[in-house]
Amino acid sequence: MSGAARNTTEYAVPAGVLGLKGPVEKPAPGTLPLRGDLAHIALAGIHLAAHYVIPQVRTIGTVGARLRLAPRNDAEIFVELAPESRFELLDVAGEWVWGCPGPQGPSGWCRASELAPGEA
Repeated sequence: MSGAARNTTEYAVPAGVLGLKGPVEKPAPGTLPLRGDLAHIALAGIHLAAHYVIPQVRTIGTVGARLRLAPRNDAEIFVELAPESRFELLDVAGEWVWGCPGPQGPSGWCRASELAPGEA
């Protein structure tokens, strides 16, 4: 990730003791930025994940981005994000990035090349 200026939002680790108060319904894939291995920091205390991530705020490139449930070309595109809109990057796997417009979702994988130049 480059040292270029970024559109930022302050997310912080929640203060106090975090704990889940009972069963929570698991959201459908592609809705909230939540996977078994990690989740957006804003979901700490609401959903259980092995790790919580403070996102890197990026911008979608000028042609938009297509979110998929898996980091593969043959995975179905379920959401298209508008050009130059906000993208909160949570994970990188080669040429693919996983994230969301915000903690409310949707979340999915898109190509790193679909982000604004110099930001992936």
